Amino acid sequence: MKIGTIDLGERPILLAPMEDVTDIGFRMLCKRFGAAMVYTEFVSAEALVRDVKSTVKKLTISDEERPVGIQIYGRDVEAMVEAAKIVEQAGPDLIDLNFGCPVKKVAGKGAGAGMLQNIMLPDGSIDPSAKLLEITRKVVDAVRVPVTVKTRLGWNHEQLIITTLAEQLQDCGIQALTIHGRTRSQMYTGEADWTLIGEVKRNPRIHIPIIGNGDIKSLQDADRAFDTYGVDAVMIGRATFGCPWIFSRQELTLDEKIDVLEEQLCINVERIAAANGRSVPEREDELRGILHTRRHLAASPVFKGIPNFRETRIQMLRAEKKDDLLAILERCRERLR
Repeated sequence: MKIGTIDLGERPILLAPMEDVTDIGFRMLCKRFGAAMVYTEFVSAEALVRDVKSTVKKLTISDEERPVGIQIYGRDVEAMVEAAKIVEQAGPDLIDLNFGCPVKKVAGKGAGAGMLQNIMLPDGSIDPSAKLLEITRKVVDAVRVPVTVKTRLGWNHEQLIITTLAEQLQDCGIQALTIHGRTRSQMYTGEADWTLIGEVKRNPRIHIPIIGNGDIKSLQDADRAFDTYGVDAVMIGRATFGCPWIFSRQELTLDEKIDVLEEQLCINVERIAAANGRSVPEREDELRGILHTRRHLAASPVFKGIPNFRETRIQMLRAEKKDDLLAILERCRERLR
C-alpha cells in the first residue's frame, strides 16, 4: 500500500493519533514493534497559529519513527491552511486532517467530527460548499506533502454520509482516507460498524487507500478486517494504551512486557530533560515524564492478573518520582510470577 510515494508494505497496521497518548517515546516503541506508520498527538490549528509553546512541541518528530504523520484540527479555513504550512516545516511524511474527533471540546466547537453536522442536503448529497470540503481543498493546495483525512460514518445514524463524502474528499485531492466505524453521536460506545467502510472500499470510483479504524484490539482483529472488508490498512487506537507490543507478531513474555513499560518511563523522563537542555533529569523532568507514562501503566493489560490491583493502580497514579514508580512496577513483576 502506498500513500503518495510512502510505501507502507502489504496489509500495514498504523498507530492512531491520540491526544496525551502518542508522544514521541510511545511512537518509537510502537514503531519498534511493527507499526507501519505512526502519528503525533493531534494539534490545534489555532494554537499553532498563535504559536502556543505546548502545541508547537507536539510537532517534534524523529527520523527513527518515520514514516510519521502530523494531524491537525480546527474549524477556521484560514487557520487550518496556515497551520498546515507550519506543520509542513516540521518535516512530516504527511499531514492528516482530523474530521473525526467526537469529544465535546473539539466537536462541540465545530471542529473534528463537528464538521460532519448539517452538511447533508435534503436529497442526501453533500453540500459542495461545506466547510469540511473547503478546508480540505485549500490545505491540499497549500502544501506539498500528501494530505489525508480521518473521519467517521456521519454525525448520527440519520446522517450516514461517508459513502458520498469519501468520493468528494477524494476529489479534493487527499491521498488516503481513514474511517472510524462509528458516528459522532456514538462517541466510543457500542460496536464499530465496518460495513460502510467496506462499501467505501468496494466503490469502483474510489482509487485512494481506505484505512479502517474502530474496535481493533489485536492483530487477529486486524487480519479479519483485511479479509472481510478489503481495506488497504488498519489503524489501532485505544487498544495500544500500555501495550506498544500489540503490533508485534511475536508474543512477548511477561517480563519483557514490564521491561518495555519501564523503558517507556525512562524514555519519557530523559526526552523531557533533553528538551529542557539537561543531560541529567531534574525533579520537573521526572514528574512530566511520569505524567506522560501514567495513562499507559494504568490501562496496560499486563496487570490484569494482579488481585486487588486497584490499590496498586492508585499508587501508580500518585507516584511523582521515577524510582518510586519503577519500584511499583518491580513489585508488580514479582506478584505476577
